[in-house]
Amino acid sequence: MRVLVLNSGSSSQKSALFELRGAVSPDPQLPLWEAKIEWNQGSAVLKVRNSRGTKTGKEVSVGDRQGAIERMLETLWSGETGVLKGSSEIEVVGHRIVHGGPKLKEPIRVTPEVKKTIADAAAFAPLHNRAELEGIETIERVVGSVPQVAVFDTGFHRTIPPAAALYPGPYDWQDKGIRRYGFHGINHEYCSKRAAQMLRRDISQLKIVSCHLGNGCSLAAIAGGKSVDTTMGFTPLEGLMMGTRSGSIDPGILTYLLRETGVSGQEIDDILNQRSGLLGISGISSDMREVEAAAQSGNQRAQLAFDMFVHRLRKGIADMAAVLGGADVLVFTAGIGENSSAVRAGACSGLRFLGVELDSEKNAHTNRDQEISATHSRIRVLVIHAQEDWAIAQDCARVLNHAMAVPHP
Repeated sequence: MRVLVLNSGSSSQKSALFELRGAVSPDPQLPLWEAKIEWNQGSAVLKVRNSRGTKTGKEVSVGDRQGAIERMLETLWSGETGVLKGSSEIEVVGHRIVHGGPKLKEPIRVTPEVKKTIADAAAFAPLHNRAELEGIETIERVVGSVPQVAVFDTGFHRTIPPAAALYPGPYDWQDKGIRRYGFHGINHEYCSKRAAQMLRRDISQLKIVSCHLGNGCSLAAIAGGKSVDTTMGFTPLEGLMMGTRSGSIDPGILTYLLRETGVSGQEIDDILNQRSGLLGISGISSDMREVEAAAQSGNQRAQLAFDMFVHRLRKGIADMAAVLGGADVLVFTAGIGENSSAVRAGACSGLRFLGVELDSEKNAHTNRDQEISATHSRIRVLVIHAQEDWAIAQDCARVLNHAMAVPHP
């Protein structure tokens, strides 16, 4: 089964093609082809590579997102990176949908009704859901009537109990869909399964704190393979300090700014989502690599940004462990989680009371999926490579296999 995955974001578009053989396997598989588009003020940088090692990277002038996605798809069956004879060889297309809203939770075959429900949920995540709908429509236009499957980032967190999911505002908020949804669920779920596999443990017996640390950051408390709490909430803005997002702050700050400075709601949104976090504090970059480099060169604001990030991360991990009543496994994943030994060391240095002890040599030299805890650590600490695309491909196979197995009346 050839599965094409579209992972659409507000500032980038990733895609990968997998060839699944036989039963769905928990072992991660390298794609036959993968591509990434980064949007840049009216143009797009398109980078493509295939399993033969052929690469290309170029700036493509496009009038809209759909045009850039069409160019990207064409590299699947034409040019030096092509791996297919044509679009007809694609058997199913999977989409990462950031927000399923209150109705969509499980991976599901895309239908007109499902598309409408995704569009309705765009009120919760407008930039992401609209971009993902564009991806679905582009596939309909370019590839045709191929089956498409929607996989929801909020879906894994559907098991969070009401005491953690509801906000302590007016009770009728929940009737308006205002509740904790959580995000990064596709990768949190994958990492929990991969952790159990790496440790050769039954996932039903594990308490896991999963740290998805990238430009967006979130933690998840996972008990027996199910999410019981997470740091992101009604929107992806809540929780940890992030690249350009503030994370959780005193809401009184917002009412103060509205009352005393006259800023608009849109300006508040821009401040919190685009001008805060690592970028807002350091004044340098939203990229942790650049922040760390500046801090090491003596930049005090960069050092402050790093220290704040680690402080909030350490506090968040302890919160998640408290929800679980202790933890067996601590997972670091995504760009910062996988690549910043300094962030991992800083976070873990304050968690010895939980039983976290790092092996400094292993932490400094990590591979794709690796344990970095000391032999005497009560909590196993793992670095796991984020595999959202692979997880989505597996869900696509499950949905299609289930549809074929169900007898028609």
